[in-house]
Amino acid sequence: MSVIGDNIREIRENIAEAALRSGREPSEVRLMAVTKTVDDDRILEAIEAGVDIMGENYIQEAKRKIEMMDVDVKWHMIGHLQSNKAKYAVRLFDMIHSVDRMKLAMELDRRSATAGRVTDILIEVNVSGEESKNGISANEAPDLISQISLLDNLSIRGLMTMPPWFDDPEDARPFFVALRELRDKIIAEDIKGIEMRELSMGMSGDYRVAVEEGATIVRIGTAIFGARV
Repeated sequence: MSVIGDNIREIRENIAEAALRSGREPSEVRLMAVTKTVDDDRILEAIEAGVDIMGENYIQEAKRKIEMMDVDVKWHMIGHLQSNKAKYAVRLFDMIHSVDRMKLAMELDRRSATAGRVTDILIEVNVSGEESKNGISANEAPDLISQISLLDNLSIRGLMTMPPWFDDPEDARPFFVALRELRDKIIAEDIKGIEMRELSMGMSGDYRVAVEEGATIVRIGTAIFGARV
């Protein structure tokens, strides 16, 4: 098996162990390979090793890879999305993780209607309050979700967050807890048409902790492909 294949096997074992520690089934957690700047051959190695969700940050890079590879995997948009790129995003991606404002949601809804589809989205929440990060605040998220729930061509599937970076992944735990608790609060509000199935949280350095706190999608780049060059 290739180095990438070995890395993926180890990550899956770690995910399974973390899930079991928290009383969850490993099958509840899906592994996404973050393919930003990763060359095509290495992405194909990850696909051959069984990864079936690819996460991309940029429209143009994703478009080239999707069209060139023509493989049966899911492509998710995980980067900040400008409203003027919505028309491309709804045609390229199976899910968009980075919806954090009504203007973007309305444009995605309009473009989804034109494309004849309902687009699955996650609401990006800035649980840390860092000004450098995108995402709506946890306090404002329920109102945004209520508004988006009225749009016919978007389907909210859950929440996404990116906590601050720490040397010790344990320091990220409170932010994962905060997202899970926000998810539970939104479920309790019983907003019509909303499903809070997904918590997209955890990356190469802290995914074990994220899984312990309820992650259903972990976004892994470096731990699969090595450091970016």
